[in-house]
Amino acid sequence: MDFDFRHIAVPFRMQPGLQRMAPGAAHLTPLDRRSALYAEKQQVHRAGQARWCLPGFDPAPALAAAGAVDGPPELAFEEDLAVLDTASGTIPWLCVCVPSHWAPEDKLGKSLAAIHGPVADGAALGAAMPALTRLLADGGHWERFVWTITPSGRYDQHPRRHPRLPWPDAPDPAEFAARCFLRAERQTFLPVPGRQQVVFTIRVMLQPLAQAVQSPQQAARLHDSLASMTPEVLQYKNLSGARAALLAWLAA
Repeated sequence: MDFDFRHIAVPFRMQPGLQRMAPGAAHLTPLDRRSALYAEKQQVHRAGQARWCLPGFDPAPALAAAGAVDGPPELAFEEDLAVLDTASGTIPWLCVCVPSHWAPEDKLGKSLAAIHGPVADGAALGAAMPALTRLLADGGHWERFVWTITPSGRYDQHPRRHPRLPWPDAPDPAEFAARCFLRAERQTFLPVPGRQQVVFTIRVMLQPLAQAVQSPQQAARLHDSLASMTPEVLQYKNLSGARAALLAWLAA
């Protein structure tokens, strides 16, 4: 799993957390056709549920800017893609196969503020969206990282295709943690030359939790971030019923 635990904030806060990308850093990651991620993306692609587009919108310039022009991008890259129209602040196009408990078709044509409305601390995030949109519209290449813990080993967690799994029924914290997964996302933003558009990429990374946590330092950082989450954040991330067991395992 290509995820640096330094991206886990202590204390935890719901915030944009944008940082400039290193010069020459790639936005897209080639997709291994032997991987579980490829198999899940292929299933969504074949069902015709990968792409969503407003009538009349042409995603070709955005795909060219991202370097995703050779074949279906959902089967060529690990990343899911969306286009942000910086003039209106809305999303006119998405190519998303492995969402994290959200439905891409429900976000089409909506503003960033509306999309983030259900998020914990969504009012504060919504208030920050106009400034964030202006920042992205000014150009530059940006990235951010988000993470959670889940009982599901699926990449595709579309809420209508795959309802949430229950947390493990395991009284022992070690057994509980052994049946959980660390799910992280690297999200990047790149401008489309000559257009008031930004390409938004989402790379989902998934690994069994017991394998992802490889040192006492990583365990301590994850523990302290999880311990600092507010009740609203825990509910939004579906961690309310899991935190006690996870904290006990991480502390040990």
